[in-house]
Amino acid sequence: MISDTFKVSQINTKNTLTKVRYMEKLTIEEIVDKIQQEEIFSAVADDYSFTIKIDNYVPYACGAVHDGHQFRRELWGNCMHTEYDRWFEEDPATKEMVQTHPIVIAGMDSRFEYDLNRAPESAIYVDAWGKQLWRNPLPETMKETSLKKHANFYKVVHALIAKLEEKFGVCVVYDMHSYNWKRWEREVPTFNLGTGNVDNERFGEMIESWRKMLSEIKLPNGIASTSKINDTFQGNGYFLKYITQHFSNTLVLATEVKKIYCDEINQIMFPEVVAAVEEALKTLVPQHADDFCKKHR
Repeated sequence: MISDTFKVSQINTKNTLTKVRYMEKLTIEEIVDKIQQEEIFSAVADDYSFTIKIDNYVPYACGAVHDGHQFRRELWGNCMHTEYDRWFEEDPATKEMVQTHPIVIAGMDSRFEYDLNRAPESAIYVDAWGKQLWRNPLPETMKETSLKKHANFYKVVHALIAKLEEKFGVCVVYDMHSYNWKRWEREVPTFNLGTGNVDNERFGEMIESWRKMLSEIKLPNGIASTSKINDTFQGNGYFLKYITQHFSNTLVLATEVKKIYCDEINQIMFPEVVAAVEEALKTLVPQHADDFCKKHR
């Protein structure tokens, strides 16, 4: 956990004991204002594109940008991918794995509408995984609706990380993803860290520490915990790049979980595996964040 000394000296104690017991629907401006005022809150954006909750201001945050599955109705008839096709490429349950942590921001919309982990100019797919996505090109008005949601998400991300760096000097973001392992023709790790776009010289020790922690997670059903760096993915996502390019003292750990927590072919979730990952991260994330702060503050 973040050390008691650190809590007393750095965290606004009038907010520490406050627990939000309901979620509000807020505009982007209201969300940003609450962050700037260091308020405790839980909210859904007023267009229902993402959620954010802050139970306490701590020097770490969790993100799940591909957790969402919503797909607005006006796009249904024009989309050539089925609901299952979309689910298969999304990252279900990644928010659930980190939901107990003090700061969590997560997408609600499917990456097939717009991809929060891509830059705005490429966030709306033309094709997806080798298959044409739209029967007819999307009208510009539909693209604009999606890209506005993309931009609003990053307004909040910017405000959040700016506040955490201002308050604590440093920050670490646990950027949760998952990946389909059955399309690989070789053995792939249970956890993969993508570090191709972070400062490995500066943060290498904490990256390796996180990899080692993940490798020691105990999973049910005889599932082994293995972890590697840049084995299946290299951390090229826009969420990581945006934060890294705008904030010099924040480490983003793009953490990919092999989809051992579901049957990706038959669309069956394994809740006991999701719960095991969540339970492990309850301890490991704050422990790692505390070590990170001690080393880099």
